[in-house]
Amino acid sequence: MTIRVLVVDDQAIVRDGLVTVLSLVPDLEVVGEATDGAEAVAMVAADPPDVVLMDLRMPGTDGPTATAAITAAHPGVAVLVLTTYADDESIVGALRAGARGYLTKDAGRAELATAVRAVATGQATFDAGVGARLVARLAEGGPAATPSDEGRGTDLRDRFPALTPREADVLERIADGRTNPEIAAELFLTVPTVKSYVNQVFAKLGVRTRAEAVALVLR
Repeated sequence: MTIRVLVVDDQAIVRDGLVTVLSLVPDLEVVGEATDGAEAVAMVAADPPDVVLMDLRMPGTDGPTATAAITAAHPGVAVLVLTTYADDESIVGALRAGARGYLTKDAGRAELATAVRAVATGQATFDAGVGARLVARLAEGGPAATPSDEGRGTDLRDRFPALTPREADVLERIADGRTNPEIAAELFLTVPTVKSYVNQVFAKLGVRTRAEAVALVLR
């Protein structure tokens, strides 16, 4: 059986690389490429593939939103997340949206092919790092960490309503003088994820540096 795959990623070089890699696997066929979540939803509606290989962070309609729409309308289509991010929030968000598997972009061709086959047959699959994080969080007696409306960033969320709860938490720690590694440790995130949040905060606040962000908070 040939497994039909739709590749979704906003970066052309990543899409090209994935198409090349998947084309080398005899039982996998790339049937389309989407540049964002909205395009992916439309392409699945027009011609449902067996598996959607979904990036998470994309302009416009992001991966979790597209995943939720696809899995609700097409329960026979499996979504396999392939992303740079492996923090608890990203993992839980993807799984709650209906993703059947979760890999990071460190995965090799064999691991990617195995994961595609697994989700296509109804199995759940995670790479070793993601699986370890899920097990660790469950062993602690609760779900993986997610943002909430309670906590350190509440006042900042009131002042800057464009920020998400997690972005407000990051901003508060920036104002406290924390470095990215320190923020990552406190919020159980990876440093690249923190950098992404910092960039999002700066964009929403219209600032370019940490000093400008701190000055805005202290006003």
